[in-house]
Amino acid sequence: MRTRPLKVALLGCGVVGSEVARIMTTHADDLAARIGAPVELAGVAVRRPDKVREGIAPELITTDATALVKRGDIDVIVEVIGGVEPARTLITTAFEHGASVVSANKALLAQDGASLYAAAEEHGQDLYYEAAVAGAIPLIRPLRESLAGDKINRVMGIVNGTTNFILDKMDSSGAGYSEALDEATALGYAEADPTADVEGFDAAAKAAILAGIAFHTRVRLDDVYREGMTEVTAADFASAKRMGCTIKLLAICERAADGGSVTARVHPAMIPLSHPLASVREAYNAVFVEADAAGQLMFYGPGAGGAPTASAVLGDLVAVCRNKLDGTTGPGESAYTQLPVSSMGEVVTRYHISLDVADKPGVLAQVATVFAEHGVSIDTVRQQGRQDGFGEASLVVVTHRAPDAALSGTVEALRKLDTVRGVASIMRVEGE
Repeated sequence: MRTRPLKVALLGCGVVGSEVARIMTTHADDLAARIGAPVELAGVAVRRPDKVREGIAPELITTDATALVKRGDIDVIVEVIGGVEPARTLITTAFEHGASVVSANKALLAQDGASLYAAAEEHGQDLYYEAAVAGAIPLIRPLRESLAGDKINRVMGIVNGTTNFILDKMDSSGAGYSEALDEATALGYAEADPTADVEGFDAAAKAAILAGIAFHTRVRLDDVYREGMTEVTAADFASAKRMGCTIKLLAICERAADGGSVTARVHPAMIPLSHPLASVREAYNAVFVEADAAGQLMFYGPGAGGAPTASAVLGDLVAVCRNKLDGTTGPGESAYTQLPVSSMGEVVTRYHISLDVADKPGVLAQVATVFAEHGVSIDTVRQQGRQDGFGEASLVVVTHRAPDAALSGTVEALRKLDTVRGVASIMRVEGE
């Protein structure tokens, strides 16, 4: 074993960063044995230097992150500060000064991963980011290494624990969205401002990363279609149960049937209770992968939290440090296919549509005509009179698969019918 330690600098020392520092200290001997050399925490960049950080020597703390990454004697930078800037500048500066990078920064990778890969390659350094997508779940490395010889056709998963916790509570208890969100906040699963989670921004960033790796093409955050789950209601769950389904916020990345394009999207969807993702409870994550040779694979586990995310960071740290000792680098960007990213309108899917309609003869025929005019085939229809005395009925239509643009056009045409009082809900149906 080499006796000179590999020096590691930590950018950020919050929930994840403090766990990384703790594990580096408490598991130092094991890490050294696995790497082939000891690792030394050589500096920690923070915003609040006066905060007590147990287990970290005060002399390691600095507020000057730029000076830390420019030192020249740092072997690996661990970036867990998040956001686009200053993280992007710090990472590229680290490459320029001879350090490889381990990052958990999904937002930056989804927005500007290509330039980070290019900078790493230019300076002969590694860029690893297992922790950016699904916490402790080993996912990035299996996709870009274990399945490198296979053709991946679809990646579909639950990649945000906050939203899964909320939807699971709505499903199991009959709670409304606001009530379930309040519980998630009280338990620490939801931030004070949960927008990034519940509106799908967090999941969209992860979908961009997954699609890029799975399909060997560049997919940016702007390429990902996104819908949040704030409009999901207890009535939607009741409808889902009648269909033998539940509702999940899904990130779905697909290769077109002809192989000529890819799509990436995030939105709530009904999935059958028989699908493996339907049983993912609480704040857990799971990703379902479909490949030509491997068939169907599922990756499951805690997708967030200090210790789980730190586990993924440390796994990358071990790999990068081994590469440093060997004088090599791991896999870089693989975007050789250069496939275009299709719009949501081209995605072939199914809709579950709930309509409030006039309770009189001929309404169903009018609705069916609208579907036919847009080339959308109806799978099932359920009509039920309402007991509120307003002469209205509830009409639930589930379609066969059709282009999303045709389905969306159908809904807009339905809104214009005099006999349709309102479109109560629209939900895609997946996993069948």
